[in-house]
Amino acid sequence: MHWPLELCDSRSANGPVGEGMSTASKVALGISVLLSAGTVAAVHIQQSRVKERLHEGVIRDLERQSRKLENIRLLQEQITLTKQLEAERDKMLMEKGSQQS
Repeated sequence: MHWPLELCDSRSANGPVGEGMSTASKVALGISVLLSAGTVAAVHIQQSRVKERLHEGVIRDLERQSRKLENIRLLQEQITLTKQLEAERDKMLMEKGSQQS
């Protein structure tokens, strides 16, 4: 059986990386390495941003819950004050009514 000449070349199997490679092959390899590294870096950056946004969302939720609790506390306080005011008003009206009679 006869093998093509480039498969029989011992330099490509035993020599240093890139020796015996054509310029086009070296360029293609370089571009592939750069694109792979760029893709890995882009995915890492995107994951970091997503993680940061998720963390900010948790912080916003905690702040929202805190504001909600404060609003509920203020509402309860207003309800209590309104009841006290109404009770005082009713008491004064009753006293005025009893004084006129």
